[in-house]
Amino acid sequence: MNPYIHRTMKSVFQYIFLMMTLPVLMPSCSPGKEEKIRVIFDTDTNNELDDQHALAYLLLNDGIFDVEAVTVNATRSGGGIDEQYDEAKRVMRLVSKLGSCPLLKGADRSFNEIYEHLNDEWYDGYDAVEYIIEQAQDAKGGKLVVIAVGKLTNIALALEKAPDISQKIRLVWLGSNYPDQGEYNLENDVDALNFVLSTDVPFEMVLVRYGFNDGTDAVRVTLAEIREKMSHPAHHLKASIIGRHGGEFYNFGEYSINLFENSQLHGTEKSRALFDMAAVAIVKNPEWAAKREIPAPYYENGQWNEYPDNSRTITLWENFNRDAIVADFFAIVAGH
Repeated sequence: MNPYIHRTMKSVFQYIFLMMTLPVLMPSCSPGKEEKIRVIFDTDTNNELDDQHALAYLLLNDGIFDVEAVTVNATRSGGGIDEQYDEAKRVMRLVSKLGSCPLLKGADRSFNEIYEHLNDEWYDGYDAVEYIIEQAQDAKGGKLVVIAVGKLTNIALALEKAPDISQKIRLVWLGSNYPDQGEYNLENDVDALNFVLSTDVPFEMVLVRYGFNDGTDAVRVTLAEIREKMSHPAHHLKASIIGRHGGEFYNFGEYSINLFENSQLHGTEKSRALFDMAAVAIVKNPEWAAKREIPAPYYENGQWNEYPDNSRTITLWENFNRDAIVADFFAIVAGH
């Protein structure tokens, strides 16, 4: 049997099985679609710990978001695409959303390694890329918001294969230290970023800015806060899951504490930034950050190059309301 057909049939049967074994769940990650924000969440889930918290926060905000799918990509930390997929699966199960919407594998490699194969019967990232295109072209629910919190490979490939979707999606990317150089998501696929910048897709960069108070690096929580807020969940699974650091967990609160306890923390108060969660938060409530438009730059030779006369503009998000965002996160997620 053709290996792609075999893989596709296997995925279909797995999804059917999940739906049969989870009958109380709805056929999308959020019940109903009226007046909700259609979202695909694109993530390198197993990279650090902020992706997991962002995913839980997104899925549990089911009064705001209609999550069409969770797509994963692989960056240089956290293993390959299978490890990224498995971590997303853990989080979705811990918040009782596993099987309620597609969880799809995306690109393991980079944009430049994949784009010439987009017309092949199968290519690296196929499942996620094709689904992004399909959902973007489905206009019945309004414009699709893609919240990307890893490298931009999956979205760049979708725009390369189907340029017509550029005005059918709103791309919100957690990435870059603009105007300074570097940043993890950017460095994992610079060519994907520059390709997106060369299109006319509405593009918003949720800035990181390591070490400064005006980026998502300021949206920090301490280990003490996590232990206090996440240690009394009301929700418990009937069967435990094994975490990426080992141990058995029955809810996301327990897992959150474990992720923090097994991560490198910073400062005298032992804190960690929830970068990716802030990107979800500002889509939920734009008042929690400031935004401005600039002519689209390009990232070349390890630095940003400005083009003041560029008619193509992008949006920057900065100056985040840390207290409001963190308070809302705990209000939504702590009980799980």
